[in-house]
Amino acid sequence: MITVSLCMIVKNEEKVLERCLDTIADLVEEIIIVDTGSTDATKKLARRYTEKVYDFQWVDDFSAARNFAFSKAQMEYIYSADADEVLSEENRKRFQQLKETLLPEIEIVQMKYGNQLRYGTVYNFDEEYRPKLFKSKRSFVWESPIHEVVRLEPLVYDSDIVITHLPGESHAKRDLALFERYCGTGARLSKRLFDLYARELMIAGDGEDFAKALPYFIAAAADPGRDSQEVAQACCVAAKAARLSGEVITFFKYTTKGLAGEECSEICCELGHFYEEHQDYDEAVIWYYNAVYETQPLLNILAGGREGLEGLVRCYEALGCPDQVRDYREQLEQKGNCHEQLEQKGDHREHLG
Repeated sequence: MITVSLCMIVKNEEKVLERCLDTIADLVEEIIIVDTGSTDATKKLARRYTEKVYDFQWVDDFSAARNFAFSKAQMEYIYSADADEVLSEENRKRFQQLKETLLPEIEIVQMKYGNQLRYGTVYNFDEEYRPKLFKSKRSFVWESPIHEVVRLEPLVYDSDIVITHLPGESHAKRDLALFERYCGTGARLSKRLFDLYARELMIAGDGEDFAKALPYFIAAAADPGRDSQEVAQACCVAAKAARLSGEVITFFKYTTKGLAGEECSEICCELGHFYEEHQDYDEAVIWYYNAVYETQPLLNILAGGREGLEGLVRCYEALGCPDQVRDYREQLEQKGNCHEQLEQKGDHREHLG
């Protein structure tokens, strides 16, 4: 049976830490908790479960904190958990069975991360596979009987363990502030982080967040090093930011640029909102319709469903068209149920690279 070190980074988690540890503490051989600056009783609670509680000065870098925690691990495998996660009794049994049966060549175990839509910030689905259990020391192996090479890709196993995410509040403001500071250093976001920044803005950002992000995404839309998808994402953010701040010329610059590239539901919804705000309901209807039925969402699945349909209902109410209002309300309910099923059944995976 394998041995496991539980590694966690925490800050002001006194409300949820005990709930998390009660579901996992007896399944691991070692618990390592790294505190990044708590001002509540988090460290006191942590010491009920382990003596290995460390302080780490926060440097606006989650990877740095997690690397520090991993460096303290002594067991064969490392289980990475957040304080707002829990394991149900059924999944505790699956975890124990995994420990007893895991093949030694497996280097990463993915587990399903569930209940993500409770405080949706970057996700359009409720469940995805995430790497959660890591072999602490990797053995390099030669492969192929001829022209042999060292295997570089890790051996990954997708388990049936489901981790329930139970956040107490949205972390969008925290995440967006980190993105803003990171971009402010002149750093270039990778394609993955660029997607996540744009997605989190479109799903959970407010006017202040968009105003701060606008210069970065305007620059990205003109960056020849960004691919067509990234340019389209930048146009979505820039268009929404401009609409929220009332910058009409900038708004039309990036909606037209978006339509000339990869047409998407988000740009159509932004045009719908613009014309609705200016009480041109006939024009708004055209764009909300296109958002739902003629294009696909790029960042926020609701733009191609609930958001567009709700816009159609509002506009037809303003136009005094009860039949259309009834029809689109019915479609809103049907499409909402369809999206819910897709979100729950989606087999989404976290990129390992």
